[in-house]
Amino acid sequence: MSVISLVGRPNVGKSTLFNRLSRSRQALVSDFEGLTRDRQYGEILFDDDSETYVTLIDTGGLTNQDNIIDNGIQSQVLNALEESDIIYFILSSRDGVIGLDREIAIQLRKLKKDIVLVCNKAEGLDPFLATEFYELGLGEPQLISAEHGQGIGDLIDYTLPLLPKEEGEEQEAEVKGIAVAVLGRPNVGKSTLVNRILGEERVLAVDLPGTTRDSIYIPFEREGQKYTLIDTAGIRRKRSTHEKVEIFSILKAKEAVERSHVVILVLDAHEGITEQDATLLGMSADNGRALLIVINKWDGLDAYQKQEVKRKLEVKLSFVSYASVHYISALHGSGVGKLFAPIIKAYKNAGAEFSTPELNKILADANYGHQPPPVKGRRLKIKYVNQTDVFPPTLTFHGNHLKSVPNAYDRYLKNFFIDALRLSNTPMHIEYKSGDNPFKGKKNSLNARQISKKRRLMKFIKKKK
Repeated sequence: MSVISLVGRPNVGKSTLFNRLSRSRQALVSDFEGLTRDRQYGEILFDDDSETYVTLIDTGGLTNQDNIIDNGIQSQVLNALEESDIIYFILSSRDGVIGLDREIAIQLRKLKKDIVLVCNKAEGLDPFLATEFYELGLGEPQLISAEHGQGIGDLIDYTLPLLPKEEGEEQEAEVKGIAVAVLGRPNVGKSTLVNRILGEERVLAVDLPGTTRDSIYIPFEREGQKYTLIDTAGIRRKRSTHEKVEIFSILKAKEAVERSHVVILVLDAHEGITEQDATLLGMSADNGRALLIVINKWDGLDAYQKQEVKRKLEVKLSFVSYASVHYISALHGSGVGKLFAPIIKAYKNAGAEFSTPELNKILADANYGHQPPPVKGRRLKIKYVNQTDVFPPTLTFHGNHLKSVPNAYDRYLKNFFIDALRLSNTPMHIEYKSGDNPFKGKKNSLNARQISKKRRLMKFIKKKK
């Protein structure tokens, strides 16, 4: 599949164009300069008529600043350029050609790749004024407005002849595989873990909280199994969230959890589990996602500290007892390779399907071990159970008076079925359905014999009085 990367200085509309071409809101967009920092990939239907698919890469804005963030962004852009067949060099029509644009153009010409000069924010601009962009020596400028959708069709028509001829079978536009969301507070090592899993500096990872702004979707393959790794922005407490951009980053992270199959919650071994970590665990549990808990920076603790961390985890993680705990060092790579086996197992368990006879045999064992308790003087009666959904496994229990099942018995059933089905790293949802009384609200009509019997009984009672 052909690869097109979008490059340029900050705030010229690269992410807006990415969203316009991909017909999505995948990339975070704001007037906040320098918002995009990592490479964002999208496999899109580029042209409907020819059914042409391409891989689109959104990159961070290039600057001439010398600091750790901007140097990291530049490294990300260089990696994107190496992968590209075509480069969209995005400029702002409102600003014209500035010195930084000239510097970027000089570097792009050295790559000897097809470069399309895209002049964004051209709504209402006289085409004659665009002649100044010819001085960059990159061919005819394509005037567009990514925000309003103007000129996008002409840009696609201009690009199609430049695409390399496809060989072999056509690839599917949608990446299939296990979607794994990496979740955690800021600066616990999520991006470092993602880079270690991929074996390359795929996302910007520096020792500063809040480096990742957007949720980055990264497809890859390992030992024949396809994955989509999702690096999310660090989620902090609401009262610590000030910037509008950071609020949108949190929404993107929550969306990533909803779209994932498996969630990896990364904790800092030096800080243990905090109140915010418990909130993130609750987010994963509420969405019914398979869960792995990863304790990062484990190699920096002594024996006593490790023992204390494990003791506290046993107490605080009791409400997600189904999740397995793994101790790693993302920086040095220890323990990272062992995460793939539980990820695959968690995915299979979350999508497992069970036969109704098998489930009802387990139900009989559960009832034998602990009879349903009485509620308001009436004993619960569970007639049968069947599976109604996956991701997570959802069981529906049918019977009488099941609208008021006590929480204790609900937990007992969940734990009993999880143990009996040998499920790990995945929660289980349980639903209850009570049968309606067919005679509710209906008056019983008596026949002649019943009326006669009722009268004799009433006459007998009066004589007694």
